[in-house]
Amino acid sequence: MIKAIFMDYTGTMVREDEPYTRELVKYFIEHSDIKTPEDVLGAVWRKVKEIESTCFGDEFILNDEKVDRILSFCCKHYGLKGDLQYMHEVWQKIWVYAPLFEDVKPFFERVKKPIYIISNDDMKYLDESMRIKELNPAGIISAETVKACKPHRSIFEKAMEIAGVRPEEAVHIGDSITSDVEPVKNLGITPIYLARKEKVVLDDVRVIRSLDEYTE
Repeated sequence: MIKAIFMDYTGTMVREDEPYTRELVKYFIEHSDIKTPEDVLGAVWRKVKEIESTCFGDEFILNDEKVDRILSFCCKHYGLKGDLQYMHEVWQKIWVYAPLFEDVKPFFERVKKPIYIISNDDMKYLDESMRIKELNPAGIISAETVKACKPHRSIFEKAMEIAGVRPEEAVHIGDSITSDVEPVKNLGITPIYLARKEKVVLDDVRVIRSLDEYTE
């Protein structure tokens, strides 16, 4: 019997292609050697994943420090110039103000099981985002909580501890194979892959195109 729903945040609950992201990418293009949005996003995302892969225990850092490291790296390797403080502040707005997908609030209103958000974002930004969006999850498990980023198993183990459930009593909904589906499947939690953009078929994993398709 399912007793808890775990849910990814970015890309699952909130949009990645949103106004502040576009503002940041535009500024990056205007002030660096990279000249296409795809290349900007690719360069930044690779650095994010590199930092997160070593972000554990005593080496754990919050997202504000990650951003400073990423911007410094881009200055050195991609000729980034301009107002780095402005870029940092826009980045912070993404964490707080990225808009919800249209199916998220109805999902929270419809589903009776407690919903727990699992995210690599910092707790203060997640709390503020929930306040602004008027959502009340049963709990939020941030990388900050365990000093480890997804897909590290400890963040999902902490989610089960906080929710008071065993692996077979939880499902996890997320939009990433590597950060959501694979780690929870290895722990015995039932993964649900949310493929909003294109039709996907996965062996032994339920795939949905919208949260409206989820049934308890």
